[in-house]
Amino acid sequence: MSVRKLKPVTPAQRFRVVNGFDAITTDKPEKSLLVPKNRTGGRNNRGKMTVRYRGGGHKKRYRLIDFKRNKFDVPARVKSIEYDPNRTAFIALLEYKGGEKRYIIAQNGLQVGQKISSGENATPEVGNALFLSKIPLGTIISCIELNPGGGAVLARSAGAFAQLMAREGKLATIKLPSGETRSVPTSCMATIGVVSNSDHQLLVSGKAGRSRWIGIRPRTRPVAMNPVDHPMGGGEGRASGGHPRSKNGIPAKGFRTRSKTKASNKFIIERRKNN
Repeated sequence: MSVRKLKPVTPAQRFRVVNGFDAITTDKPEKSLLVPKNRTGGRNNRGKMTVRYRGGGHKKRYRLIDFKRNKFDVPARVKSIEYDPNRTAFIALLEYKGGEKRYIIAQNGLQVGQKISSGENATPEVGNALFLSKIPLGTIISCIELNPGGGAVLARSAGAFAQLMAREGKLATIKLPSGETRSVPTSCMATIGVVSNSDHQLLVSGKAGRSRWIGIRPRTRPVAMNPVDHPMGGGEGRASGGHPRSKNGIPAKGFRTRSKTKASNKFIIERRKNN
C-alpha cells in the first residue's frame, strides 16, 4: 500500500494526498452482494432534521459483509480485494468450496488466490477467523466479536488492530485500538491480522468539495450562532463562547458521560488514556 502526492495543477491539488490503491485488484463489485442504500440527509421519518451537516454526496450501494464468519471448516479462496465506499477498510471477496460468495473485511497481506477458513480447526494465519480460546496469546487480531455469534464489532476500521493479552476461565483480555483493556468471552471470534488500508490516516482531501462528495456539509462554528441555537452563541463583539460544550449543554474536553452503574463496566479492566 502507498500514498501519492499530486502535482499542483490546481490550488486544491497542491496539498492533496491520494491513496495509491495498490492492493485493489478489481473495480467491479459482486452484483449478488450489492443492496440499495437509502440516504436520510440527517432527517427522521417525519422529515425533521435530527443530525446536522449531513446530506448530498455520491450515490452508494451497500456491500453485504460477512461479520460472523460462521461458515466453519469450509475453505474459501480470495477472489479479489476491492474498494468499499461505505467504510475506510478494503474488502475481500471470498469464494467457498460450494460456490457461495461472501465479502469480508480484508486484512493487511491478504493476497488473491490465498486459501482462508474459519472455525476451531483453522490455523492462526492472516485472514483466518478463530475463537479467542484457540488464538495464541500475544497475537495481533481484528474484527472481534463482543457477544458470541453476534458478529464483529471491534477493530474494524482501516489499520485497526487489537492484541490478545491473556485468558482466564471463560474470559479473554484484549488491548483495544483505543488503549482500553477489556475482557471478552473466549467463545467470541476474531480474525488474525491488521485491518487493511493502514495508509488511510495519511490521506488529505485537498478541498471542501471532496467532503461534499462524501456527504458531509459545512459545519457552523458554535460561537458564530445565536443564543437560541447553541449555548456558546451570542454575546457582544467577538465573544469566546465560554466553556466548550455541546448543543445539549454537555461540557466537552474530557467530561465523563459514562454511567457508573453500566452493566459492562465490570468487563473494562483499564480505561483508555485520554490525550
